[in-house]
Amino acid sequence: MDKLIEAIARSGNPSVVGLDPTPALIPSQLMPTPGKDQNTAGTQPAHVDDGDDVDRARSLADAYLRFNRAVMEGVQGIVPAVKPQIAMYEALGQEGVRAYIRSCALAQEMGFSVIGDIKRGDIGSTASAYASHLSGVPGGRGSSPWHEDAITVNPYLGSDGITPFAQAAEASDTDLFVLVRTSNPSSGEVQELKTEDGRAVYECVADLVSEWGRESIGEHGYSRLGAVVGATHPQAGRSLRARMPHTFFLIPGYGAQGGSAQDVAAMFDDHASGALVNSSRGIIGAWRTSEGYSPDMSVEEACDTVSQCARAAAIAMRDTLLAALDAR
Repeated sequence: MDKLIEAIARSGNPSVVGLDPTPALIPSQLMPTPGKDQNTAGTQPAHVDDGDDVDRARSLADAYLRFNRAVMEGVQGIVPAVKPQIAMYEALGQEGVRAYIRSCALAQEMGFSVIGDIKRGDIGSTASAYASHLSGVPGGRGSSPWHEDAITVNPYLGSDGITPFAQAAEASDTDLFVLVRTSNPSSGEVQELKTEDGRAVYECVADLVSEWGRESIGEHGYSRLGAVVGATHPQAGRSLRARMPHTFFLIPGYGAQGGSAQDVAAMFDDHASGALVNSSRGIIGAWRTSEGYSPDMSVEEACDTVSQCARAAAIAMRDTLLAALDAR
């Protein structure tokens, strides 16, 4: 986790931008139009026929990449990391996966740490195959085609499902974020169940994550295995911070999902480190509330507006987080 912590220190900003594009978050100028030629991503003109989902997927993938570039150009130098959610891209099939990979590669080229939000989990050879996101092509030289510096993983299968990822992370000097206390409303149906010793399920998972990461604590006091802890559960987050002193937190649920800067401030350590707060729609969709945007804009003008609004939203989030941390 050392490289991510150092990137946060350089930027002075403990936040990450979720690159989770959907058609509803993309300006109309970038969207494919049935029956018309258009250059959505500055690459090849795309012709979309009614009912031709393959061409639509290709055009949407191009639009996602162009949109992501605009967002990253806006927040470059402001935020240390981006977190693309792979499901948004997999929905488009192979063209979407290609856009995901190209977005991750572009992000690294622009100096961002990349957290691949893939939430994988399995055992044995299947887990090892999923872990190739970090370790690279099987039998290759260790260079991953996915261009990720960390990934999210699901612990439900226990250590059998985590060990292959942890081994891949160690070999590639990358990181993991394990789901512990997630931000979704129904998470308590499972995560708050009580075990025989009185611990909640999420507390049991937290203890496992601490144990799994015990041998990988870096120079800054945090292990290679981080935890996903939702901003929508501030009391649990506060208790988990005390329970997991060597575990770095990735905190979703800020902003649009209801988590506030005051909610997440207690999830940082005494040195205002140990956590990274995610915002997706609040930053990548900031252009939608801008008076400067018009449907009559050109593609270039719309992308510039996306960049400017994302930058302003990222700066506002940074300043709000830092103020909450200073006020503790």
